[in-house]
Parts: sequence; C-alpha cells; structure tokens
Amino acid sequence: MYKVSVIGAGNVGATLAFQIAIRDLANVTLIDIVEDMPMGKALDMNQCSPLFDVDATVTGSNKLEDLADSDVVVITSGVPRKPGMDREDLLKINAGIMKDVCTMVKEKAPQSVVIVVTNPLDVMAWVASEVTGFPRERVIGMAGVLDAARQRTFIAWELGVSPLDVAAMVMGGHGDTMVPLPRFSTVNGIPITELLPANRIEAIAHRTRTGGGEIVKLLKTGSAYYAPAASAAVMVEAVLKDTGHLVPASCYLTGQYGFSGIHFGVPCTIGSGGVRKIIELGVNEPERMQLQASAAVVRQGIEDVAKFL
Repeated sequence: MYKVSVIGAGNVGATLAFQIAIRDLANVTLIDIVEDMPMGKALDMNQCSPLFDVDATVTGSNKLEDLADSDVVVITSGVPRKPGMDREDLLKINAGIMKDVCTMVKEKAPQSVVIVVTNPLDVMAWVASEVTGFPRERVIGMAGVLDAARQRTFIAWELGVSPLDVAAMVMGGHGDTMVPLPRFSTVNGIPITELLPANRIEAIAHRTRTGGGEIVKLLKTGSAYYAPAASAAVMVEAVLKDTGHLVPASCYLTGQYGFSGIHFGVPCTIGSGGVRKIIELGVNEPERMQLQASAAVVRQGIEDVAKFL
C-alpha cells in the first residue's frame, strides 16, 4: 500500500489523515512535534478501521525522519497569525518550519510529491519548491480546490440546485486577491452568467474570497479544517490513483499567463508525478488585470520570505 505522510497533526492534518485512511487510499504517518499527541490521534483513528472495512493504518510520530519513503508528503504544519504578530514575523516562523520539513523530505523521501497546505499558501509552496529542489511539477499548493468547492457550494445554494451539478474555477493567489471566474463556472454545462444577475455573481465571488474569514468569525477560536482537509484528500487521491483530475492548484509558473518564478493558482491536471499539465484559459482583459494584481501580492510575499532561507 502507498505511504502518505502528513506533517502537522492539528485539525487540518488529523482530519486529512483520517480521510485518507477511511478511504483506504494509503497508510498514513501523522507527524507532529507535540509529544505523544499524534500517537493518540492515530490510535483513535485505527480503531475506526473495522467500522469502515478498511485496511489502511495510521502511525503517529514525533520524528520528522519517519516520513522516509513516502509517496506523498502533505505539509499542514505552521502557526496562524496571532494578535501582535506582524506579517513578517509570520513569514519568518512558517518559512523556518517549511525549511526544516522540506530539508527532511529532500533527504528521506526524494521521490515524493509534496502538497503544501500551510499559509500563506502560494509563498510557502514556493519555499517548499526551493528547499527540496524537486522538479517543479512535484510541489503543489492546495488552495484552488478548496476555493472552488466554496464557490460551488454558494452557487448551488443561490440556485437551489445540487452542488454535484456545479463546476467552478478560481485562479490566483489564495486569499483576498483570488480571482473567481464566473465565465468558467457552470451548472450542468450552463455558465452561471446565463443563470444569475451580475450583482449575485459578485456577491458569490466576494463570499468565496472571504470564505475562510467567515468561518474564523463564526468559530471565534480556530479556522476551517473539514473542507481544507477534504480538498487536500482530493489532491492526494489524484496523485495516488494517477487520475489526471483537473483542478485549480498552486503551481510553479514558467511563463503561463505571463508569470514566471512564482507559485500561483491555475487550472491543472494532477497525476502520479504531480502536475501533469497547466491549462491556459483564454482570460479576458478584466480577468487578466485581476490576476496581475493577485500575482503582485504573491511575488511580494516571495521577495519578503526569500531573505529567511
């Protein structure tokens, strides 16, 4: 059976490990620095195996080197921004965590595909790519799958249709500058521009951009983890099963859409080697301007974090 290592056993990491296991996708190694905690969560998850009729096991560990020989490594570890912490402090801390993890990935799992979940997503994916030195297609940031799922949900609610009938496309950096693309968002093949007035489409786009923040406000403490974990699981499955699934994800660009040297959310197909192909859509001028603004934010983040590597 395949091996997937999940780095970080917080809400996102633990939920992801559980989803991978109960879907029998792979054996999971769940790693965290908190003493004994990943072992306890793994033990709890393993006791679900007979209930879900699966053979996959979850192993908890406090040692990064236990990611050895992984087929996929998913990095969820990092700290959220706390009161009094400026953006540069956050970048420095999470870049340090990413550097330590990716140095071990490079040494112990040199053939793995790396999926980054840690925020700021696009910047941390770039750090992972730089530190591992892996072929660029083997380091992917998870964001677009989540953002598109949120948009699909809001479209379905607005129209009173099944979310299974909705397809959505979101591009750009993960955060307030993401670019939902209503022209490429459909309900059973019908563009939502044919089904909804412009003001409702913009309201959905705004709610998609701020979807994470909306959940943070409601929870009061903590942030979203069910949908982020499910989104990462979709990407893990695409890699392990070599499906060629077409999703928006943060890929390293080499001229696509006019951008180079950054990780950025674009549509792509994913298989056993990571990103198979980046899909270039025919974006119009307003969409291109939004993408340029989003890319500028990502590039600034990369410039800021580079000095910590």
